[in-house]
Amino acid sequence: MINSAPEEKLKERIKELLCLYQISKIISKSNNVNKVTLEEIIFSVVKAWRFCDDSIVEIQINDYTLATALIPKNNVSQHREIIVSNKVSGFIKVYYPQPKYNLNHFLKEEQELLDTVSFEIGNYIEKYQNLDKKATLRKTLERKDRLSILGEMTAGIAHELNTPLANILGFAELIKDETKDQIIIDDIAKIINSAIYSREIVKKLMFFSCGMPQQLQLLKIKPIVTDALTFLKQNFQKKSVQYQLDFQDDDIIAKVDSIQLTQVLFNLLINAIYVAPKNSIIYIGVNSDEENMILKIADNGPGVPHEIKQKIFDPFFTTKPVGESCGLGLSVVHGIIKNHNGDIEMIDNTPSGTIFLIKLPLQ
Repeated sequence: MINSAPEEKLKERIKELLCLYQISKIISKSNNVNKVTLEEIIFSVVKAWRFCDDSIVEIQINDYTLATALIPKNNVSQHREIIVSNKVSGFIKVYYPQPKYNLNHFLKEEQELLDTVSFEIGNYIEKYQNLDKKATLRKTLERKDRLSILGEMTAGIAHELNTPLANILGFAELIKDETKDQIIIDDIAKIINSAIYSREIVKKLMFFSCGMPQQLQLLKIKPIVTDALTFLKQNFQKKSVQYQLDFQDDDIIAKVDSIQLTQVLFNLLINAIYVAPKNSIIYIGVNSDEENMILKIADNGPGVPHEIKQKIFDPFFTTKPVGESCGLGLSVVHGIIKNHNGDIEMIDNTPSGTIFLIKLPLQ
């Protein structure tokens, strides 16, 4: 190491202390991990090195790669890894250009300072990662609490509505059979259709509140899927949309409730048909790994805006016009999949559209 006079050593110690003070102040003012804060840190660090006019500081952490100046191709450097949650998440380096400088121009105290700076940055990042995790967990718990309360409410509502709806439907059918007046028949048809629609909403409410018994059986999946597509044939034709069905294995068997799985297929496919452009193709793929059946439904619609992706499985949330949806479809799907001990994920399709990926245990 190159010897330095006591006055120079004192000067260097003051620079180091000032650097630590500035970094502490920068971090205390920050309310999240961001580019501006990291830039302020490295521009404070660069001033603490002995030959600060020629020193360059670089930091790589998370998605950021920042430097105080262009790093010369020929250089010497000191560095320290940045540890976040006991894992190496990046580094901070100080460079000098060669051949003007060599490793002997770095001071031992400067390496110790770099170690301290790295430690402070790691703590700073870990703090906000933990805060983000806590906020996410809190939102999840709040959502589960709301869904639990809503589930209890909807179960009661659904059971209470079933009896009057059955009466309306029964008496309407009776009137239809007893009259020959076409005007009355047409009006009764509207009542019947409205009652059937209301009954379907009640069924969805009961699915959502887990009020309907589940009967899990080892069943072939292909007949369930093909039957659902047959029922929806008119929906596809009316929208001038086609589908492509792709089975990895025609004999895939999984432990499912056939009625509930059909409900899942209906809801996802009806949504896909609704958003699909005319003459487009909806892809339905079924395959499996060692543990799960994997169902994929992909459309080429406009996709789901980022700001509402967290809400799509919430009950009564819908992007459709008023009167076209009660907002229970995807929440019912989510409930059914969870009751099957499965997982459902929504991802963006390429170049446009939405993909729903469902995993259900084979056994």
